[in-house]
Amino acid sequence: MSAFAGLVEHLADLLQPLFHASAAAAAIVLFTALVRLLVHPLSRAAARGQRARAALQPRVAELRKRHGRNQEAFQKAVLELHAAEKVSPLSGCLPGLLQLPAFFLLYHLFSNPSIGGHGNGLLAHELLGAPLGGRWSDVLGGAGGGGFGSAGLVYLALFAVVAAVATANFRRARKAAAGATAVVGEADQQVPGVGAVSKAMPYLSYATLVTVAVVPLAAALYVVTSTTWSAVERAVLYR
Repeated sequence: MSAFAGLVEHLADLLQPLFHASAAAAAIVLFTALVRLLVHPLSRAAARGQRARAALQPRVAELRKRHGRNQEAFQKAVLELHAAEKVSPLSGCLPGLLQLPAFFLLYHLFSNPSIGGHGNGLLAHELLGAPLGGRWSDVLGGAGGGGFGSAGLVYLALFAVVAAVATANFRRARKAAAGATAVVGEADQQVPGVGAVSKAMPYLSYATLVTVAVVPLAAALYVVTSTTWSAVERAVLYR
C-alpha cells in the first residue's frame, strides 16, 4: 500500500505544474489509462474471440439440428467445439477482472486515514474542491458547499459521463443483438451461463452510477475513466 501511495504521489508531483491543486486527480486518471493500456492486448484478444465465436455459428446451428431437443448433449457439443477451436466463451471477462486489483487499491488508499503508520497525505488532495477521499454522501450532508456547490458539481459531472457511456453501450448492444452479426451470437447463448451474463452486461454500466455514488472520489474517478475508455475501445475494436 505504501508503495502504491508513493506512486500516486510521484505522478501527482509530475503533473502539479499543469493541474495544480487537482494534480492528484489527474494522476489517478493517468494511472487508470496506464492500467487500461496494459490490459488492452487482452481486450483485443477478447474482440478476436467474439469474432471467432460468431464465425462458429453455422457449425453451432448444425449441432442443434443433430442433437434436436437433447439440450445437455447440445451444450456439451458446443463446449467441445469451442475447445477444439481454442475459443473461450469467457475471454471477454478477463480485461474487467484484471482491473479489479487496481480499483480496490485506490479504494483502500483513499479510505484509510493512515498508511504505514503515518498520516495519509493523499486525503488532503481535491478535485475542484471535492476531497478525493470523500463520498457523495458527504456532499449531500453539506460537506464541500452542499449538493449544488463545487463538490456537488463534480459528482454531477461524473454521473452525467457514466450515464452517457451506459446509454451508448446499451444502444450498441441492442443494435448488435438485432443484427445478423451480433456480438453475442447463438454460440454464446447456448453455453451455460454465458447467455445470461451477455444479456446483463449492457445494464452493468448503469450499475456504475451506484459505484460512483458510494466509493471515495478517487475510486470513482478510476471507474469513470475506465468505463469511458471501455466505451471508446469497444467502438474501435468492434466496428
